[in-house]
Amino acid sequence: MSRFAPYITLLKTNANFRRVWLSQIISNFGDWFGVIAVFTLVLEYSDSEFLLGLIVVSKFLSFAVFSPFAGYIADRFDRRLLMLLCDFGRGAVVLSFLFVRDPSMLWLVYVLTTSQMAFAAVFEPAKQASIPNITSDDELMKANIISNLSWSIIFTTGMGIGGLVTAWMGTDAVFIINGTGYILSTWFIFKAVIPHTRSRETMKSLKNPVAGIIEGYRFLFSKPHILRPALAKGTITFFLGALVYTLILVSEELLMMGSIGLGLLYSARGFGTAVGPVMVRRYFSNEDKWILYMGISMIYAGLMYIFVGLSGIIWIMVGLVFMAHCGSGANWVMSTVLLQKRSPDGFRGRIFSSEWLLFTLMQAVSVTGVSLVMEFGLLSLRTAILMYATGLIIAGMIWILLVYRFEKKIHETTTVES
Repeated sequence: MSRFAPYITLLKTNANFRRVWLSQIISNFGDWFGVIAVFTLVLEYSDSEFLLGLIVVSKFLSFAVFSPFAGYIADRFDRRLLMLLCDFGRGAVVLSFLFVRDPSMLWLVYVLTTSQMAFAAVFEPAKQASIPNITSDDELMKANIISNLSWSIIFTTGMGIGGLVTAWMGTDAVFIINGTGYILSTWFIFKAVIPHTRSRETMKSLKNPVAGIIEGYRFLFSKPHILRPALAKGTITFFLGALVYTLILVSEELLMMGSIGLGLLYSARGFGTAVGPVMVRRYFSNEDKWILYMGISMIYAGLMYIFVGLSGIIWIMVGLVFMAHCGSGANWVMSTVLLQKRSPDGFRGRIFSSEWLLFTLMQAVSVTGVSLVMEFGLLSLRTAILMYATGLIIAGMIWILLVYRFEKKIHETTTVES
């Protein structure tokens, strides 16, 4: 229990973070609980691997489209109020999945998915930008680990239970729980106090939305020490997004286990993303090396998925997926904490929305590519997994040779000057 003492202390002593965290638990559980139900709905009314992949693509493309405006909104307006409105809106949208009753209504799934992600596009940068404002420097890493750990556990239990409930009770029950969870989470955000520091110059520049968005991109690209960690999630997901999508097909076509198999594989993914950040704080706490560790995590995750592509036994696959996402979880929390520490509050919403824009675009491209490959039978499922896993390994090597090289040079220059 002593290992968890710092995290428990943070939750006990920091009421505002605790409330935001509780809101995250409730809404995330409903969110991940409903993912398999949406997949099941598409498969029920169509028999197309492309249409299934299009759900994932529509989620991330819509997130990408709204991200530039979302970052501006998160810097311009009260972030607490934005999170309240977004969670309530997502609850209403998810409950509307209940109207899809036959194949002619399948288009509504994509409209609702797009609407849900539009709210998420505002919520995520507002939340990420708010965490440094409700925690001290000493608490920031622990707060992100708690958030990531909670997300992972909820992802694990939500996907696992969601797969079982979808199979036994049907999609309607899942959508009701999902939507209700979003609405309940607004209570905890309502009770939280979330400061938002903005200078007079920043507020003046934010009066014009277009100018504010452009200013955010100019700031990001003029600050290489911020740009580097902002590229990490997009780089890894360009390949990992496709690999995670193939787990759906692995469960259906290789393991013949349907939603139960998918629940197990996605649960392993969730546990991995929970363990990775804890290992960072325990064994890789030197922030000067985090850019290097991001590249190593990409190589490691790619190697694990190589073995997934070569395996055919469910429990071995579960273990390999777990280990792969220990790497991706470590990558996620390192890049997030560096962005929170290196970004000024007045630009933090736009910086996180830019990061999410790249992340979602790469996810959409990745899933579109592999779903088209599978739809037209260009490669076998195993070959596709091996191809994307190899690509992830190469990306990690390039990251170390190029991105970390510039980061290292800056640290060496700073050391000499001091």
